[in-house]
Amino acid sequence: MLTFFLSEAKQFCVMDRERIKEAVRKTLSEGKKITVLTGAGISAESGIPTFRGPDGFWTIGSRNYQPQEIATFWMFKRRPYDVWSWYLYRIKLCRKAKPNRGHIAVADMEKILGDSFMLITQNVDGLHLRAGNTLKRTYQIHGNIFYIRCSEECSREIYPLPDGIKGKDKGEEITEEEKRLLRCPRCGAIARPHVLWFDESYDEKYFYWDSSLRVARETGLLITVGTSGATNLPNQILWTVYSEGGTIIDVNIEENPFGRIAKETPFGMFIKEKSSKVLPEIAGIIAEVKNELER
Repeated sequence: MLTFFLSEAKQFCVMDRERIKEAVRKTLSEGKKITVLTGAGISAESGIPTFRGPDGFWTIGSRNYQPQEIATFWMFKRRPYDVWSWYLYRIKLCRKAKPNRGHIAVADMEKILGDSFMLITQNVDGLHLRAGNTLKRTYQIHGNIFYIRCSEECSREIYPLPDGIKGKDKGEEITEEEKRLLRCPRCGAIARPHVLWFDESYDEKYFYWDSSLRVARETGLLITVGTSGATNLPNQILWTVYSEGGTIIDVNIEENPFGRIAKETPFGMFIKEKSSKVLPEIAGIIAEVKNELER
């Protein structure tokens, strides 16, 4: 496990910096990718509640629903505007949030590495893109809350959230005008959020299943950030990198299965610290090694 000096800055100790440098050097020398896989933990530092936290619950009538119940196509078909109310509340939270130092560091990694970098994110809040990551090198494997698509699948087009949809406070009702805007531009059926629901499966068109596993096979260093590995594709990515002999560095404020697996890989480690503190340091190490290799 990576240890820190007990200073306010909590810098990496020299030995562990060297391990990270070796992992980066080996990856780039072999022409492999450095891939970052992020989950809700990185955005929690921007004030966005984690999906499974207490703010995820939603009241419809006299009953409280868990995310696993409300974030489903089954519920959407039965109570579409109750589901939309929940998402419009989350949209308002996401709009207020700003990218933190962790997001910015991940964007810096892409600027440093170019095509040797890939970002795979489970987050639907769009903060990575706002921080500066590009769509070319970002797979949003659970979708993006600021986009919609037809609930009847008249086509597989994805559309930006209409300008008139601004987000809601808890308990605020959807207006008739908003209901009119939340329609498929092509056929007029009710639109749905462009997100992966609990009763749906990953695919390539919307959620980059095949592409993510291809990237995993090309990855020499996987940096996992703020994810517990509770869904299928992130687990498949991790195990693919592991089976190919790659290095895994896990950054999380809580111990988790990814951290335990990371410590079994070459130069791998679990860093129990906030991503906003760790990722800028790792980005600096990546820049240092890349400059060394180019000299």
